[in-house]
Amino acid sequence: MTDDDRPHRLSRPLYERELLRLQVELVKLQEWVRAERRRLVVVFEGRDAAGKGGAIQRVVQRLNPRVVRIAALPVPTERERTQWYFQRYVGQLPAAGEIVLFDRSWYNRAGVEHVMGFCTDEEYARFLRQGPVFERLLVEDGILLRKYWFSVSDTVQEQRFRDRLADPTRRWKLSAMDLESITRWEAYSRAKDEMFAHTDIPEAPWYVVESDDKRSARINMIAHLLSTVPYRDIPMPAIDLPPRPPSTGYQRPPRDRQTRVPDRAAELAR
Repeated sequence: MTDDDRPHRLSRPLYERELLRLQVELVKLQEWVRAERRRLVVVFEGRDAAGKGGAIQRVVQRLNPRVVRIAALPVPTERERTQWYFQRYVGQLPAAGEIVLFDRSWYNRAGVEHVMGFCTDEEYARFLRQGPVFERLLVEDGILLRKYWFSVSDTVQEQRFRDRLADPTRRWKLSAMDLESITRWEAYSRAKDEMFAHTDIPEAPWYVVESDDKRSARINMIAHLLSTVPYRDIPMPAIDLPPRPPSTGYQRPPRDRQTRVPDRAAELAR
């Protein structure tokens, strides 16, 4: 990546101002999806520590969890391993008026499963054939499908791993599989190139998000998503708060009859 290709570093005030503006637009998108009974699927893929999770959290931060759902599937069960590969992902697809964000998706087979030897060569080849067919069927059925690949450099990835090691609130994000991604960098690169060659199709193209700078990646990804969906502002019904009726004599029971949470905040303020 050349210096011209690197994302611009945003100051925090500028980032937060633009993020809020985009999140307002995401609310409009949500209401359009619900009112028009559309179905939207957004796939988030990329290397470990590329910033997928942070981007997803900024997308859903101000949205209705009854409309927008994150699908982050665990390792398949023994029963699921005997199913058609795409079967368990089909069950996560949205119904009318819903949005589903896949935090990793069926592309596990083209990435970690292939590189780590968790699937056979025959299963891998079958995925590369069936993946485009599967996605064309989704699009043909009316699902809006968007696929984002978060691209991070090896130096930034390693630094993020080190940051996770030093942060007890993020240590859980660092797994043995993540460490393997350091020693298998080129293998994952080849797998990604092969995946793109087979699945970057006109009906469901891949969109690459440069994510060495997380703030820029989040802004760029959300802005692009909004630009690809023909949503419109759905007028919200007018709401008037009713007047509070006069008291009928109710009195709250004494507080000492209830088990209260200790006032830790008051202790800190002293």
